[in-house]
Formats: sequence, C-alpha cells, structure tokens
Amino acid sequence: MNDGVNGVALAVFIFFFLLVTAMGFLAARWRKAANDQSLDEWGLGGRSFGTWVTWFLLGGDLYTAYTFVAVPAAIYAAGAAGFFAVPYTILVYPLIFTFLPRLWSVSHKHGYVTTSDFVRGRFGSKGLSLAVAVTGILATMPYIALQLVGIQAVLDVMGVGGGEDTNWFIKDLPLLIAFGVLAAYTYSSGLRAPALIAFVKDTLIYIVIAVAIIYIPIKLGGFDDIFAAAGDKFTESGNGGLVPDHGGQWTYATLALGSALALFMYPHSITATLSSRSREVIRRNTTILPLYSLMLGLLALLGFMAIAAGVKVENGQLAIPQLFETMFPDWFAGVAFAAIGIGALVPAAIMSIAAANLFTRNIYKDFIKPDATPAQETKVSKLVSLLVKVGALVFVLGMDKTVAINFQLLGGIWILQTFPALVGGLFTRWFHRWALLGGWAVGMVYGTVAAYGVASPTQKHFGGSSDEIPGIGEIGYIGLTAFVLNVLVTVVLTFVLRAAKAPDGVDETKPGDYTADAGDPGVEVELPPATAGTSH
Repeated sequence: MNDGVNGVALAVFIFFFLLVTAMGFLAARWRKAANDQSLDEWGLGGRSFGTWVTWFLLGGDLYTAYTFVAVPAAIYAAGAAGFFAVPYTILVYPLIFTFLPRLWSVSHKHGYVTTSDFVRGRFGSKGLSLAVAVTGILATMPYIALQLVGIQAVLDVMGVGGGEDTNWFIKDLPLLIAFGVLAAYTYSSGLRAPALIAFVKDTLIYIVIAVAIIYIPIKLGGFDDIFAAAGDKFTESGNGGLVPDHGGQWTYATLALGSALALFMYPHSITATLSSRSREVIRRNTTILPLYSLMLGLLALLGFMAIAAGVKVENGQLAIPQLFETMFPDWFAGVAFAAIGIGALVPAAIMSIAAANLFTRNIYKDFIKPDATPAQETKVSKLVSLLVKVGALVFVLGMDKTVAINFQLLGGIWILQTFPALVGGLFTRWFHRWALLGGWAVGMVYGTVAAYGVASPTQKHFGGSSDEIPGIGEIGYIGLTAFVLNVLVTVVLTFVLRAAKAPDGVDETKPGDYTADAGDPGVEVELPPATAGTSH
C-alpha cells in the first residue's frame, strides 16, 4: 500500500465522483412529472422505467460495492466457499420470475409502494404489515452501512484521510463529503438519481472486470499459476485446500439457497422492481439479469488473483482495492476505485429511499397520521431517507468494519422471515394473518438468538451466520433454519386458527389483480382516499 496519497488515482476517482454528482442533481429534471409531491414520483420514479433502465437500476441495486469488495474478499480468505454468491444469484432468477410479475401487477392496481402495503391489503392486518416494515428497515440499515464501508476501503487504499494517528475528523472527512453529496441528491431527485447514475456505475464495473480478468492473469503468469498459488495458501493454512470439506458443503448449500430466497425480500429490490412501467418489463428483466451473475463469477476470481499477487492485508475488505493499486497503472486504478465508489452510491440511495418509504407508508401513515396528504408523505419520506443514511454513517464510524459485515448477515436472516407473508400471499389466502405473525416472530427470535451465540476470532457474539441445524447435526445457514421453523409454525397455527374460526382480515385484492398489466383495458390504479390526486 502506498505510504502517501495516490494522486493520479485520486484525480480519476474525483472526476467520476463529480460526474455522477452532477448526474444525481440533474436527474430531478429527467422525466420530470407534473406533480412530484408523491411517493410514486419521488420514491418510485413515477413507475415509468422501461426494460434497460430497470435492468441497470436492479443491477446497481443488487451488485453493490459490498459485492465488489466482499465476494472476492471471501474467496481471498476462505477459498471456493466464498463462491456461494454465484449459485445463489443463479437460483434467484427462476424464483423471482414466478412471483415478481404478480407483485408488480397487484401493486400497480392498488397503488402499493411497499411490500408492507401489499401485506396489509392482502391480509387486512396492520400488525403483520408493521412487522414486515420494521424487519425491512432493520435489515436495510447495516446494508447501507456496508456501502459506506466500501467507499472507505477505497479511500484507505488511495491514502486519503491520513494514517491511524490522524485526527478522526480529518481522517473521516472524505467519507463525510461523499455521504453529504449522496444525501443531497437523493433528497432532491429521489429514485431518478440512482437510476441515472446506475448507467455509469455498471459500465465502469463491466470495463474493470473485463480488463482485470485478462490483464492481471497475464501479469501473474496465467490462471494455472493463480490457482496453484491459492491452493498452496489454503493447504498451508490447514483448511484442506480450495474446496470445502463435507461439513463446509452443507454451509455452502444452505447459505446459497437461503440467500436466494432472501434477496428479493429486501425493500430496495422491491422498490427497483415497482419502478418499472409494465409487467412485461419485469419478466424481461428476469431473463437478462443473469448477465450480472456471469460478471460476478469473474469478479470472484479476483480473490485468487490477490493471493497470487502477494497481497497482504489485515482487513480482508482491502484485498481487492489493494490488488487494483498493485497491478493496474495508477490512472486505471482510479477507474477501478471509481467503479467501487459509485457502486456504493447507487444502492445506498435506493436502500435509503426504500427504508424511508416503509416508514412513511406503514408506520407514519398507518399509525401516526392516517390522513397524511401525498405531499406530507413525500416530505416525511425525504427526511427519513436522510436519517437512515445518518444512522448508517454513525454505524460505520463508530463500530468495527467486521461488526458491520456480521450485522448485514444478521439482516439477511431477518429479512428471510418475511417470505411466507409476501410470497405466500401472492399465491394463496389460506395462511391466517395471526399465524403468519406468529411464524415471523418465531423465525426472528430463533434466528437472532442463534446468531448471537456464534463466536468468531474477533467477536464473542454475532460472529457469523452459520450454526448447527437442529435434528441434522450439520452446520448450516441460520436464516434457512429459522425460515423452516417460521413456515412450520405458520402452517400449524393456520390449521388451529381456522379450526377455531378466528376472524380473518379483509382481502382488498381480487384474482385478476395479480395478472393485470398497465395497458390492460379497465385497469386503473385504485387510490386510498388519503392519496387521491397522486400521480401514477
């Protein structure tokens, strides 16, 4: 790592940062609506994005700075076990093809902005809706923090901010500036800002990966030498080499499956989905999004390249930025750092908007001010998006980076527990609302307690996301075990409650709502009284 500031790389980084900052503010005029004082416009981009805008937006949403830094860092630290992210992104697309178009259709029909809106409308339960909203906000906060961790890793490698003895304000000033810019253009432009910036972000990432996968192996003597160096490292470390042993295979498989189930439960994934203009846009996107999985597989190989290049870092999150600085010319290292930095800004913006929409629609409007006007909703959502980002910033500056990563893993465990209510509700009304709430509570408690008991070399609690699977004895993903318990409790309680003739909530949806498209005759958005006049 350079002792001083890498001036050339920093100059290139600043150029791209200023470019996307300008785009972020100009996005407020992009497809500007006649009435921008509504969550449909600020929080969903007017539900107007076509196939390619949605593709870039979803790609920018799902493939983040955390992905860019943490996936190859996992390979760098643990070998092929870190590749779990590749199969789970392959598993997820057939899964979402079955339910995302249905969610888009019913949300368009009834003006739903969040998953909690749908859950409340489907099951007639504000309590269940609140549980889904709180879970979404809790799971999103550490995810936003990790995007800031990605920016900080890049700044550290470029030598910005000084050493460990530097005054904390001077050291963190570049991150504070990046945060301030992100907060300003998100407040001003809403979802249009990350949608526009995503074009630059994804283009840079594809360029960097294409160059890295060709240029770095040539400099290191080819892939034979790269894999040989990685194999030697893991054999010497005593973990049996590149491939996980039998016990590790259970962890690998359950983590991949559980992560696939959880990915589109996150509020930011749904926000990007609902911003599209038609049901067919969603269907087309599920067929072309796997292109990102190809990129991710190549990206993961950077972890082995870092080993072969002799990169030595105490913090694994610095491995890939350090690899870029070591192997690339300074100017192209700046391009790579810009790809990571912008790869943090896009998802952080979408995540903060999604969390703000959940608070506004499903806490503020449902429980605090039911008669809120569209303009009031938008104002509250803008303010909450700022508070969410401030919370993430405090989290990053006040806690160890490993803690941030492990809390993001805990967030994955939590968000998976909303699957029965959301996906189950899209296909059946059989589950009882109280049973879903009971199953959610059991899954949340079990997952949190189990994760609390996992220790790591650096943490006594919340040290990982894998533990022994009850009744099987193998080590597996806690989130998937909690999800199975959630479903079992939900099914049993549903039988009991239906036998006891417990009152059902009112379902405001109809079967035809789940297959309707924007252009279908007679399909108009049905607005609740308090949101009348909102532009859709």
